[in-house]
Formats: sequence, structure tokens, C-alpha cells
Amino acid sequence: MSEQSEHEGVRVTDKRRIDPDTFEVREVVQESESPLAGGSDPLADETAAANELDSEIQELTATLQRVSAEYANYRKRVDRDREVIRDMAVASVLSELLPVLDDLDRAKEHGELQGAFKTVGETLQSVVTKLGLERYGTAPEPFDPEIHEALGTESREDIAEPTVVTVYQSGYRFAARVLRPARVVVAGTD
Repeated sequence: MSEQSEHEGVRVTDKRRIDPDTFEVREVVQESESPLAGGSDPLADETAAANELDSEIQELTATLQRVSAEYANYRKRVDRDREVIRDMAVASVLSELLPVLDDLDRAKEHGELQGAFKTVGETLQSVVTKLGLERYGTAPEPFDPEIHEALGTESREDIAEPTVVTVYQSGYRFAARVLRPARVVVAGTD
């Protein structure tokens, strides 16, 4: 401590506007005349500290909101990726089962789907349908090169637009994606 502060002791400043002894109004002391003019104002220090805390709170709140939004986006992305991976895995398995389904269709056409074999075939078809496998390709339907593979063409006068007239092999799609196009013969006018 300095010598001057050791001799001063405790200093009390009376800021009351009315003198308690004489009950007269005191003159207002200007900041430059104030004994605290060289020091710091405690109220101003508290206000500055409060402002600093407020700005820090706002900064931390913004950071928390940003991190929370990033985490929510991450969770959505992971859920979406999981769904895509699941769909790809199911599509892969269903693609491998397409030849078995074709064999079951041929056996049904020839009357060879009987007894326990018939039950197994119907169960397999119901399971793949439940998983979302969709069969398409029937005659007559409009020809769509995105879902049909034309193996041959015919010329007919009674057909105005290209139309599927014979289906050699049914097409299959899963989750709006073509797993195998339908192999067909197309008829149209020349």
C-alpha cells in the first residue's frame, strides 16, 4: 500500500442532496469535482461487467444453437443413410430371387405348381410382395422404354401408339427403382 492511503483511512462520501444537520439543499458536485473522479465508478464497473456477461451469454447461446442444429442434421443424415442402405440390401436380395420367381411363374403356367411346392411358392411370392417387390409388364399396356425392353416389334393397323402385345419376361421394381425391365414385343403403326 502507498503512504497516502495508509494515512487516509476509510473515506465516506455523503451523496445526499439534503444536509441532515442543516436541512438545506446541497449543491450538486460535478464529476470533475468528485473525490472519485480519479478512480472508477462502481456502478459503471458493474454495468460493464453485466454487458460483458450478456454478450458472452449470447455468444454461448448462439454456439449451443449451432451445435444443436448440426447434431439434428447429423441424425437426419444418418437416418436417411440407414434407410438407403437398407433399401439397397433388400433390392440386392430381391434381385437374386428374380430367377426363382420366374421359375415359379413357369411352373404355375405348366400346371406343375402343386402340393407343398405350391405352398412354398405362394409363401415366397407373398413375402417378396410384403417387402415391396412390385411386378409389372402385362399386355396390352403402353410401351415405356424406361421400364420395358423391346425384344421385337410388330406392325398393326389397329394400334395408334406403341403398345406391349407380348410379354416374354415380367419386369420388377422396388422402391421406385427398376430391378429388371420387362422383356416385351411392341406393336405400333409404321
